[in-house]
Amino acid sequence: MTLAVGPVAVARRHIERVISDGGFGPGDKLPTERELAAAAGVSRAVIRTALDELAATGVVVRYVGRGTFLAPPAVPEPAAGAGFASPAEIMTARLVLEPEILPVTVSAATQQDIDEMHRCLRGGDAARVSEDFERWDTLLHHSFALATHNVVLINLSQLLIDSRNQPIWGGLKRRSFSPERRQCYCDEHKAIVAAIEDRDPDAAREAMRVHLRHVRTTLLGDHT
Repeated sequence: MTLAVGPVAVARRHIERVISDGGFGPGDKLPTERELAAAAGVSRAVIRTALDELAATGVVVRYVGRGTFLAPPAVPEPAAGAGFASPAEIMTARLVLEPEILPVTVSAATQQDIDEMHRCLRGGDAARVSEDFERWDTLLHHSFALATHNVVLINLSQLLIDSRNQPIWGGLKRRSFSPERRQCYCDEHKAIVAAIEDRDPDAAREAMRVHLRHVRTTLLGDHT
């Protein structure tokens, strides 16, 4: 018996074939969502979901208003003994960097950028398992960097995302996940986006600090 393949899987396979057969190199812009949807015979919404999945795994990089690009080569794995960043190191870096990105986001975000943030909020609201929520959480936080339209800040955000792609981080997130905590995180995310929409850099910065401190306490038991 042949198992049916869902439209997102079909779209993802089509995009992967486009990348492999089209001679694209790192940093090259891919065809538009409309072109990919027409070629794959699926809707733009399906293509968008497939591209989100590829972005979450580091295959492509998406910039609101600019399009989708093949990601640069992966950073080589650390040498023996170098190890990965610990969850504590990741949270320290996030608390240093992410709140300070937001004033730039507030000043530079377009309505299209804010619409993307709301799309990510809706995805987080609908997520019912840890992996789904983590994907939308990652996309939302990266959308704040994308909305700066500053390549350096976007690359810093991607570096933070890459540091979280390790089993120990995923394990911590899965063990701490619950419907109540998901709702609390969603409410904190909405406060950040509301401050961005209000064009209030101080409120946006503080809302991000509150959120990340909550995440740090949840994952690490650190109340400082």
